[in-house]
Amino acid sequence: MSVQLFDLTGKRALVTGGTHGLGMAIAKGLGQAGAELIVNDISSEKLLNAEKEYREAGLRIHSYEFNVTKEEEVKEYVEKIEKEVGPIDILVNNAGIIKRIPILEMPVEEYKEVLDVDLVGPFIMSKQIVPKMIDRGYGKIINMCSMMSELGRNSVSAYAAAKGGLKMLTRNMATEWARFNIQINGIGPGYFATTQTAPIRKEGHPFNEFIINRTPAGRWGDPSDLAGAAIFLASSASDFVNGHILYVDGGILATIGKPANEP
Repeated sequence: MSVQLFDLTGKRALVTGGTHGLGMAIAKGLGQAGAELIVNDISSEKLLNAEKEYREAGLRIHSYEFNVTKEEEVKEYVEKIEKEVGPIDILVNNAGIIKRIPILEMPVEEYKEVLDVDLVGPFIMSKQIVPKMIDRGYGKIINMCSMMSELGRNSVSAYAAAKGGLKMLTRNMATEWARFNIQINGIGPGYFATTQTAPIRKEGHPFNEFIINRTPAGRWGDPSDLAGAAIFLASSASDFVNGHILYVDGGILATIGKPANEP
């Protein structure tokens, strides 16, 4: 198999929320495969810091401050990006939030906020970008799903509802747009070592022990573990892959788990 299948030279990739964490890890992977990067955020400070980090890594980067939940704002900036940078070949719908609140304690407004960012945001972004992809007869969309697209967990009802919905939105996008040579797929990360999970990854912490015991690979994921999956779904190697959710979870979804004292 030729490595050119995974070459993104000459492609432009827009990664929403690509200023930190898993979004940045994915963007860096796409950039290292040759893509010109565009990232967005609602924080100018995060954008400035991210730009510096991308450039220090030798990657071509453009940043734009806009809110993925505001349709008119998205429309304006998509047009601006295509005019200033060029056609958007790859869209990674990564921007998202989570609120850990039990169902009976969660205000409806906060429930809707999570759905708005995690589910409506990808709908708005894709709706504004896909017509141009259709005109060009080419495009790749990667929706950031989650293991919560398949499983429930205490206190994350809104997040799980949004990510479950995003899985089905991915499949419906593929149903409608595959015939235009647009591939729409998802990535479902498992549990990853990020700054957000640092407090619960300390040795002896019950959740750290739970995740290591629950994951067949026996470890937390490193953000760089997502790069290969993203490059595959963004490249010509996946030209006949559509509506698929690729879980990068160390095998968690493959097993019922094991007793804590089992080797």
